[in-house]
Formats: sequence, C-alpha cells, structure tokens
Amino acid sequence: MNGYVSEDVIHLKISCHSSRERALLEFLYCTGCRVGKIQKLNNEDINWESCSAIVNGKGSKQREVYFTTECKVWLKIYLENRHDSCKALFVTETQPTRRMTIPTIRWSLKILAIRGKVVVNIYPHRFRQTYACHLLDNGAPLEFIQGMLGHEKASNTQIYAQLRGERRRELYRRYF
Repeated sequence: MNGYVSEDVIHLKISCHSSRERALLEFLYCTGCRVGKIQKLNNEDINWESCSAIVNGKGSKQREVYFTTECKVWLKIYLENRHDSCKALFVTETQPTRRMTIPTIRWSLKILAIRGKVVVNIYPHRFRQTYACHLLDNGAPLEFIQGMLGHEKASNTQIYAQLRGERRRELYRRYF
C-alpha cells in the first residue's frame, strides 16, 4: 500500500495556481477523507475553532475529521476569494458556480500532477492511503487509524499495517 512521498506532495503544492487547488490538496492530504465525502461537504460542516469537519459516512453515520492549521489557512483564503452563495465547500471555477463533481476533483489533481511533473499516478484515494501510512509510520495505533478512517472493521485498516521499507528497517534496528 503506497502513499505519496513528501517530495511528490511538495511538487503538488508548488504547482497550485489557485487557492481552491491548494485548499483541496491540503484537505485531501491531511484528513484522509474519501473523495465522495469531500465532494459533499458544505461550508457549514467546518468547525474553524477545532480545525475539524463533520463528514457523513456509510449508513448515515457522521464522524469528525481533523485538519492542520496550514489547511485551515488555505481553506480560509479560498473561501475569502469566493464570490458566490453556493453552500458547497468546493465549487467549480466556471460559471454558473456549483458543487465540484468527483470527476472534476480527479481532473484537478491530474492537472496538478502534470504541472508539478509528478510521475506517480495521482488520484484522490491515494491521499487516503498516504494519510494512513503517515499515521502508522508515526506510531499511531491501528485502532486510532481505524477510527480516523471511519472503518467499521479492523481488517479494513490492517491493509495499511504492511510497513514500508524505511520504517521496517528502522524498527528492525531498534528491536534486533
């Protein structure tokens, strides 16, 4: 299970031409949300004080996801630059302004990858994988990651437990 390396993410960030692109990228990168959940988010779902958002999961279950201060700054810049009354968090840049579709979000990421000369395949779910790998690499317990991803079954989360090379070597040296 591979996520993005830090260098790829930096190239993607540098390639953003608009505050919407950067806010979307930051939100995907630091929340671990599925693209369908992000697509359905409304402005009112954001809690600025706690740097969190309420997303609707499977079976009408709601869960709270968190985002970084950097993401908060980019979301605020993006929203301040918008001049529409659409309730959706992420909207099209063309008129009439409307909620971004999942294919539009995918396409936006592909454009960032082309601009940033990122050679790995860029798609929304890979950010979710990256999120899980970062948490795991930084020592988060599987139960915590399971909750953050909104997985009901631990077996869905255990896919991410296959440690990658560098972390595996580090643990080997630590314990052997």
